[in-house]
Amino acid sequence: MNRITHNWAEHIAFAAAHTHFPRTVAELQGTVRTATRLRPIGARHSFNDIADTPGGIVSLRALERRIEIDTASRTVTVDAGITYAQLCPVLDRAGWALFNLGSIPDFTIVGAVATATHGSGNTNRNLAASVAALEFVDATGALVRLARGDADFDGAVVGLGALGIVTTLTLDLVPRFEVRQNVYHGLDFERVVGAFDALMGSAYSVSLFTHWNGVRVDQAWLKGLADAPPPPAEFFGGRAAPAESSPVMGRDPAGTTGQLGVVGPWYDRLTHARIGAIPEIGYEYQSEYFVARHHAGAAMRAIHAIETQLHPALVVAEIRTIAADDLWLSVNYGEDSVGFHFSWLRDWAAVQPALAALEAALAPFAPRPHWGKLFLLPPEAFLPRYPRLADFRALARRHDPSGKFRNAFLDRNVFGA
Repeated sequence: MNRITHNWAEHIAFAAAHTHFPRTVAELQGTVRTATRLRPIGARHSFNDIADTPGGIVSLRALERRIEIDTASRTVTVDAGITYAQLCPVLDRAGWALFNLGSIPDFTIVGAVATATHGSGNTNRNLAASVAALEFVDATGALVRLARGDADFDGAVVGLGALGIVTTLTLDLVPRFEVRQNVYHGLDFERVVGAFDALMGSAYSVSLFTHWNGVRVDQAWLKGLADAPPPPAEFFGGRAAPAESSPVMGRDPAGTTGQLGVVGPWYDRLTHARIGAIPEIGYEYQSEYFVARHHAGAAMRAIHAIETQLHPALVVAEIRTIAADDLWLSVNYGEDSVGFHFSWLRDWAAVQPALAALEAALAPFAPRPHWGKLFLLPPEAFLPRYPRLADFRALARRHDPSGKFRNAFLDRNVFGA
């Protein structure tokens, strides 16, 4: 297999001298025992240096695929190299589903879990919350298993790769379900802000897409259960889209999941992109910030006030809601959240001032940045938002006392080194 040299957007060149592709857990354990510095990597869909290391990178793509469904416990155990795209159709054929998905199905489940990546829905928690158990290889090469209810479990799930290399995940299942997706264009900004909770709770999963361009929110994507009442013709001042849409207004919608109210399986509606639609190289940067959901309206007005400072760099923005969880380093720890996501042009000279303006606008709402995306915030601005940070640091040091799995990103943003 090829050496992994860059992240997905190819703006970060990894310093790692070696890329390891173990084919078995035993082989991985041997690699860990002899390494001095090591970082795991999934689908490379990160936009900062969270995966970088001067030592070795470990990819688990060569592990044998493992999909073990336990109907009694309603769980599935999978290997840590598997993607949602590989797992979801298998679950669906067996009559099962995951409760939610992110916008893209082609990234690894373990990468999404480790960084608290999410979908949307007022009552839907992030993807890490579906983990019922996990196994990882710690710095000694030992295999550690933790399950929901164990003392350290809530600290280990969103682990940022700091405890070791995860080898398996056990995920909660629900019976398979079907979803219809309806898109609306041109929502009234004031109506959206004024009834934000009602709007975002109007379907199983709701996303707003916008360019922050005045009195309109460009689009609402409603992903409703197939047996829910049909959506209205008018929605918060917006009208039903006459044809399938891209998240970026005016672009070709090829590769997006089915719309126009056509019912389809959960895994081909909850994501925005179809399986296999994302290119091998991403020509964009991404950032995302999370604030308490009760601040949603005020935060939207704050972004609206500086929108012209975003326009030189902005491709599109998305707004989603996520329910609270108890995972120590989750960006949704302890509070229902709203996530403000931004896709940027691949132009750092334009993106940097836009990020500075955006972070200043959101500062009154104590934002937490997404662990795997671009941000400028210094750690002292967001680490106090994690009440269990000291416990996480202690947990990481127990499993990795020499810092084998640490890197510059973790030293800077988690351990305060």
